[in-house]
Amino acid sequence: MIRHVTRAGATVLLLVAILYHPDGAAAHGSTDLEQDPCVRQLGDGMVHFSAYQPQYEVKDQYCTEIPQEGDTFIVVDLVDPALRTEPVGMRVVKGNGTKETEDQIVADVRPSYHPDGVLRSEVRLDEGQYTVTIQSEKRNILKRPQYLLRVHMIDYQKLVLSIGGPLVGVLLFAWLVYKLIRSKWLRRWWTAAPSS
Repeated sequence: MIRHVTRAGATVLLLVAILYHPDGAAAHGSTDLEQDPCVRQLGDGMVHFSAYQPQYEVKDQYCTEIPQEGDTFIVVDLVDPALRTEPVGMRVVKGNGTKETEDQIVADVRPSYHPDGVLRSEVRLDEGQYTVTIQSEKRNILKRPQYLLRVHMIDYQKLVLSIGGPLVGVLLFAWLVYKLIRSKWLRRWWTAAPSS
């Protein structure tokens, strides 16, 4: 019976360890370009988006979840060297990019040449949603790459996922303790224990 309890306890701990994955929600780290959520296709080339708020965190870079309101540096790296030889620009619009919000342009970097491979802009972002669109004049692109930004907003899906793992572990542990208390083995051991 002790072996079963030990095995069940190890299983619960393993499940908690698997389900609980502390996500670096504040900043995305270095990953492969193919797996990086901040990389988008621009025609045949690729672009990488980053946002910085050095007044809060000097080294952190963000992609779609911007933690604070305020001045934000937006940087688009032209990963493909061919993009550096053609005019590329970007537009930041408040809202989710629908036609109703087109008139709420926050920043507009007109297409121009970027031999260093970097588009830069500094914008003030208030709480809410924004859409960043990357555009190229030379490439006839039907669907331009977009980044939907959430500024100083709670992502309830990530919140539920971060709480869900530990909660499942606690519930499994409570169930294991309940089963142990209700077991006949524990009752026999408890009644057979010498009294002081």
